[in-house]
Amino acid sequence: MDRAELAGFLRSRRERISPADVGLPAGPRRRTPGLRREEVAHLAFISTEYYTRLEQARGPRPSREVLAGLARALRLSDAEREHLHLLAGAPPGPAPGPSREVRQSILDLVHRLPQSAAFVTSATLEVLAWNELAAALMEDFSALSRRDRNLARRVFLGPPSGGRRLYGVSDAEAFARHAARRLRTTAARYPDDPEVSVLIRELRTGSEEFARLWDSHDVDVEPTLRKTFRHPLVGPITVNCDALELTDRDQQVVIYTAVPGTPSGEALRLLSVIGTQRMDAGH
Repeated sequence: MDRAELAGFLRSRRERISPADVGLPAGPRRRTPGLRREEVAHLAFISTEYYTRLEQARGPRPSREVLAGLARALRLSDAEREHLHLLAGAPPGPAPGPSREVRQSILDLVHRLPQSAAFVTSATLEVLAWNELAAALMEDFSALSRRDRNLARRVFLGPPSGGRRLYGVSDAEAFARHAARRLRTTAARYPDDPEVSVLIRELRTGSEEFARLWDSHDVDVEPTLRKTFRHPLVGPITVNCDALELTDRDQQVVIYTAVPGTPSGEALRLLSVIGTQRMDAGH
């Protein structure tokens, strides 16, 4: 265990995070950047005294549970999480929860597909990244909290908009089955992740449909090759669906394309021009 390096690393990661990043109020003017030590300790479920000793290079070797809590509290990337474990003298085991860090090359890919609606989802079906056309076709994800960007919550708990379930897609029920099956696999893969447990408990409590699908114990996921969106401004848009698996991050890149020259192709092209300005069209 390298106490001095561990202390410096923890301090540097703490100082780069703003209270807003973790859902805390900014409060009165702060003397130092980032979070306070007591805030990190609270988020990591450890005592402030223990965390302070770690930052002062005089704490005992932290357990794997403490390291996992610190990694979540400090929003560490996979590389940073591994570095934290190595500094603490405890080589990392399997990832404690689904990765939310999207590779820069994937972000670039998503934004280089102007004629396609593309987005990235985590193992819990949280939308992590998207391009402008995906926002125009589905909804403006930038206007939503992280919690509300979860497609499983959207299909099972989200209220229909204008009578349209899940953006008016033709396969909403099939997607619901897909979501339940994927979350069952995710729960088995990350049994100790509290966010996964909370999500599943919330869905089982709030949706009879999810509870029924969950209790079926099905895990086979059938691919969707085509679906139709009933868009409120440009009408029906039939798209081809492709999903690229990012196995190292347990993520998916989902790409929707329409056949050029068809009414759906023209509708999607028009939507790319209108963009998310439609959000204000009816107000």
